[in-house]
Amino acid sequence: MNDFDFLHGSWDVANRRLTAPLGPGPALWTEFPGHSVIRPLFEGAGNIDEIVFPTLGRRGATLRLFDQETRRWSIHWSDSRTGRLDPPVSGTFDGDRGDFHGEDTYDGRPIRVHFTWFRLGPDTARWEQEFSADGGRDWELNWTMDLTRTGRAGA
Repeated sequence: MNDFDFLHGSWDVANRRLTAPLGPGPALWTEFPGHSVIRPLFEGAGNIDEIVFPTLGRRGATLRLFDQETRRWSIHWSDSRTGRLDPPVSGTFDGDRGDFHGEDTYDGRPIRVHFTWFRLGPDTARWEQEFSADGGRDWELNWTMDLTRTGRAGA
């Protein structure tokens, strides 16, 4: 139930994202900073974070909840550009790695989504996002976040 406790606190986030996921042609990456603050909920059975992307002029929020019955986590994302809660991904941790899958749409077509969380130590973590347009046979890595703990009090 306390799998995400390692994330509580303030983080600097180095983002690297594909400019056109699942697009034709060569992959073009963009890099940008972020600052995230993650707070616990329900004594470890959840948490919420807000991430600020200062160079993009927008924010995001994540709600993570542990389902006591299924023993699985659900991860919900929202972006200040839309104000909508995206469909969740769900999954579990095995040691220091968490894998989470879900269904969504991208550019009007159905896709599978895969999030991977890596606990790399007390002050570092990594998140990756992959999309699949063919039902999960082939995956394209399209966003990574490398997190480094800070002493900053707020986002």
